Amino acid sequence: MSTAIHERAQRVAELLAARQSKMATAESCTGGLVAGALTAVPGISAWHCGGVVVYRNETKQALLGISPELLSDPGPVSEVVARAMAERVLAIIPEADVSIAVTGHLGPNAPAELDGVVWLAVGMRKGDRSADVQVRKLRLPPLGRLERQQLAIEGALAFLAESLEG
Repeated sequence: MSTAIHERAQRVAELLAARQSKMATAESCTGGLVAGALTAVPGISAWHCGGVVVYRNETKQALLGISPELLSDPGPVSEVVARAMAERVLAIIPEADVSIAVTGHLGPNAPAELDGVVWLAVGMRKGDRSADVQVRKLRLPPLGRLERQQLAIEGALAFLAESLEG
């Protein structure tokens, strides 16, 4: 794990503790590595509830209830699917009040218009159990898959920290 990722994960842990908030993850292209970065922080079990890795469309449907229609159009690498992932992981993990969702196309074999596109969504549960969700799009440079995953993890943790600070 890079120093930047470790530092961002540590910052998220500090912010969760300060807010007394618990969180959950929903990851596709990062394959659980955001949760892995967080769980490398000692004491994170007080704040990180768990999450899901929903790498395939069928898994997004089965575990998060994302509709086949959304996964078909606009597709799994989209703002609407990232938003739905952040909302649905909060619905299935009721003790969490914050979520981070990541979906993207890191290659190889990505369609040109989606190559390097990553959608991030942070959900914050409101009092009525619904969630406010903020979404951010990243466009990653043409690097190797592992380098792109590292950038996506850094981006997700930075976005989560910004949302917890705001």
